Amino acid sequence: MSRISQTFATCKTAGRAAFIPFIMGGDPSLEKTAAMLDALPAAGADIIELGIPFSDPMADGVVIQAAGLRALEAGASLKKILQLVRQFRAKHQTPMVLMGYLNPIYVYGYEKFAADAQAAGVDGVIIVYLPPEEAAELEPALTAHGIALVRLIAPTSVPARLKLLADDAQGYLYYV
Repeated sequence: MSRISQTFATCKTAGRAAFIPFIMGGDPSLEKTAAMLDALPAAGADIIELGIPFSDPMADGVVIQAAGLRALEAGASLKKILQLVRQFRAKHQTPMVLMGYLNPIYVYGYEKFAADAQAAGVDGVIIVYLPPEEAAELEPALTAHGIALVRLIAPTSVPARLKLLADDAQGYLYYV
């Protein structure tokens, strides 16, 4: 059973929802992100979503856009975000889900990313603007390395689309 599945099972047994905070990796610095990550499990985080900063975000609001730009200016990169996860995983078992855009992962290389993410201790990824119809190259690499590709659903998703997203769901469904 994956760490994500175990976490949801524990929350269900306790009769409560999971607390899943998001922080932008590298904002305001990689060192401060590491400290925040270390503090989150004791603060009650059940699963942590760690943002991958990207220079051209399209789906984020002003606050997350600004956090991503600060992170990039502070030297954050996908490789450094994976290092943060590796450091976190040495001390904590809280599930870690990376959240960001496909572009940095595409440039990194799908197979290399999946292998490095698994080695770092990543449990799942949420990729903005990656519908299932376009995940055929990335998803098998993630699955082979035991990393869940968390799907996004929207309030406007029609029933047929919801079924498609739910049928292939891994980890959990992210309701936008």
